[in-house]
Amino acid sequence: MLDDVLLPHLDAGAILEVYRSAPGNEVDSGKIASAESSSALVANGFGFFLRTPELLPPLPGVGAAWPARSMKLEGVARFPWAGGRHPCLDVLVDTPDAVVGIESKRYEPFRSHGAPSLSEAYWRPVWGDRMRGFERVRDGLRDASLTFEHLDAAQLVKHGFGLRTAGARARKRATLLYLFCEPPTWPDGRAVTAAAHARHRREIDLFATAVAGDEVDFVHGTWRDVIAIWAAADHDAVRGHATAMLGHFAM
Repeated sequence: MLDDVLLPHLDAGAILEVYRSAPGNEVDSGKIASAESSSALVANGFGFFLRTPELLPPLPGVGAAWPARSMKLEGVARFPWAGGRHPCLDVLVDTPDAVVGIESKRYEPFRSHGAPSLSEAYWRPVWGDRMRGFERVRDGLRDASLTFEHLDAAQLVKHGFGLRTAGARARKRATLLYLFCEPPTWPDGRAVTAAAHARHRREIDLFATAVAGDEVDFVHGTWRDVIAIWAAADHDAVRGHATAMLGHFAM
């Protein structure tokens, strides 16, 4: 089953080892093998750079110095306390002047969602005075003055707080990149409507406006933006990887 998940030119053993040891249980649960899997997209796309982060081209909208010094799949950005659960981002990239966290979505925005959930720990007064936008979104989700049909804003708030802590510890700027797909259909052929894509984009813009100017930069782009950058890279293997990704995944 897992033989079909990763592209043949990737180091499958190293990539699957990361996911097996990560908190999400993506491998043993079978989630990574799903036709709708977002983790499979990340594992294939960024798994190529697991051993060679210096080959990773600059990310869309991210104004960090390059090249990357390290790149982690399923990277944990710890809060400023010991216990409890801490945010696990799809990718964590360390550059000379920034910590960049990537949250990737594929079909998730177009599924039904329950009410957002944030524990009381997120109201601890530990985020400094430059996270007011993220705090306002947090508060709006709790009192329902802010609602999102497609965007998992609660998850982005958690990631923003985690990256704020990681950036402060490293004495670097912090950026949260929301990377999303716009597939025209579900794997079974049902359409993902243009109206749903448009609503998703409006919610992304609403979130971006709400947190603009905060200590954690929030930027967004599509997987096709990323693949286009890889396809124009100087390195032959990176360009070949981009071609393989486009041939394998609906984005």
